[in-house]
Amino acid sequence: MNNISKLRQLVLMVVVLVTCWGAATAASQAQPPPSPAQEGFVPIDQIQQKEQLPAAPLVMAAYAAAWLVIFGYVWSIWRRLSQVEQEMASLTQRVPGANRR
Repeated sequence: MNNISKLRQLVLMVVVLVTCWGAATAASQAQPPPSPAQEGFVPIDQIQQKEQLPAAPLVMAAYAAAWLVIFGYVWSIWRRLSQVEQEMASLTQRVPGANRR
């Protein structure tokens, strides 16, 4: 069995390496050729204007979403904990001698 598990590990490593190699090859082929601005110094007034998104609203939206997820998670934990406390209280009342320690 030990040889079978080692063989499975080897096959898994080969599959992961081939997948990573294929992804890296595809990503390198998807790269656009370097523009003249990347090949040397080009004055700023000669570079094409590109569409730009303002970063501040996107960052604020990301933080707001993250805080909403955190608060939702904390609320769900609080709600589940109160349910467990209620169940423990009802079990303590039902089981005779459960108050002893």
